[in-house]
Amino acid sequence: MTDTTAAHSAGPVEAATLDQLLRQLIRIATAADIDSDASLAIQSLDARQLLDQFPQSLLLKDRRGRYVFANAPALAAAGLASEEELFGRTVFDLDMMESEVAEQRFLLEQQLMADGVAFEQEETFGRGAEGSLWYLTTRTPMRNEEGQVVGLIVMARDITERKRQEDLNRGQATVLEMVARGRPLKAILTALCGLVQQQLQGVTASVLLFDPDINQLRHGASPDLPDAFSRLVDGIEIGPQAGSCGAAAWRRQTIVTTDIDSDPLWDGCREIAAMFGLRSCWSTPIIAVGEEVLGTLALYSKTVRAPTPREAEISAMAADLAGIAIERARNEQRIHHMAHHDPLTGLPNRALFWPKFGRALSDARREGRKIIVAYIDLDNFKQINDTLGHAIGDEVLRTIANRMLNSVRASDLVVRLGGDEFAIVFSHVDQDRPAVVRRLQHVRASISAPVSVDDAEISATCSMGVAFYPGDGDTPEALLASADRAMYDAKRGGRDALRLSATG
Repeated sequence: MTDTTAAHSAGPVEAATLDQLLRQLIRIATAADIDSDASLAIQSLDARQLLDQFPQSLLLKDRRGRYVFANAPALAAAGLASEEELFGRTVFDLDMMESEVAEQRFLLEQQLMADGVAFEQEETFGRGAEGSLWYLTTRTPMRNEEGQVVGLIVMARDITERKRQEDLNRGQATVLEMVARGRPLKAILTALCGLVQQQLQGVTASVLLFDPDINQLRHGASPDLPDAFSRLVDGIEIGPQAGSCGAAAWRRQTIVTTDIDSDPLWDGCREIAAMFGLRSCWSTPIIAVGEEVLGTLALYSKTVRAPTPREAEISAMAADLAGIAIERARNEQRIHHMAHHDPLTGLPNRALFWPKFGRALSDARREGRKIIVAYIDLDNFKQINDTLGHAIGDEVLRTIANRMLNSVRASDLVVRLGGDEFAIVFSHVDQDRPAVVRRLQHVRASISAPVSVDDAEISATCSMGVAFYPGDGDTPEALLASADRAMYDAKRGGRDALRLSATG
């Protein structure tokens, strides 16, 4: 391995070699068959002025890897005001790349000068005055008039914008693929925030989701904001003065807050931003194809400033992608709900009943708990449909379904099995038998209470059969069948009654 210690100490710079090279470039330019005006212009400029006008970065290094020349574009890329700040230094002395990369770069260039062979079209990465930079770099051994290699010519063309666009395209494709594959919405929005932050320096992205039922913005994704901040803004109500995000959702337009400390939009939540050093916020509403507000995408900065054109462009792009993801997720939720719920009453249907009943039974088996299953059939519902019509019958079913839901606990399961048949699974039973019967009779009473429809009072009694776990079966099918038999016993006994299973 080549010893790199010599590269760290700047000795005398071979200025004569540099002068020879620059004079040679002048001779090449003025000897060309060009018009006289251009020839005079070239001869009137010294070599420094000519090379500063070159659009690409040009660097010259001596055999020890020390910089002996840099034109204006190269100095600007490195964030240096003058050549003196670079003169005699090496790649190890500049904070433009990781030390391992600098070591590899130095060894490569030493080998190129030893072999006397050019190395062309390499994509290189570094840190510049304005963030991460990509270059298409060519390295050519520099020779004196005797043909001896005395250093290295490095020419670099800035391809940062091209690489950013390639990264952006790949990131967009990744997010869209996640949407197409049905990945969880939070994972998609988290990836989208990461893409925005990869593209933009010094900003942190956040997505809030609008819940129209409560008129609030709820947390969607903010992978690099403090969790405490995300919790504090979760549930913010939208309105014309509700911070950048609340106002953006309310006004349906992008809101740019350059200074949170002085913007009246933040009067109600300024302290929250101040706790975490956030000074500016630019929020873009996420709008569905049908013009419905779905949420907001916000970019936060810890400095007082407005977004650059590129930041505004990326924010708009990300809001569009977020809209696609949110709409897809909502549609999937809607489809899933329709597939597993009764469209009339909104109760779970048979498709959802069996897996939920199975999980409840598994939990009860593991924890040693009891379960009660009630099978319910309305006694005179066919008569209601035949005499009053299906519209009235549907309203009666909806009312009775709501009554059953209001008569049980959140942990219990109420299902419409079809037609006028329902089931209730009581998952946490810690009462004795008489108390259980009283509870079930309360449910029956709520079902049988008159229903008011179009100024008419309609009553629908029910027959209820009840089965118990573990005595009546060890599977959902066995328990429901046992409750069904008990229900038919109630029907045969005159209806409008409750019957327990044989073991009950």
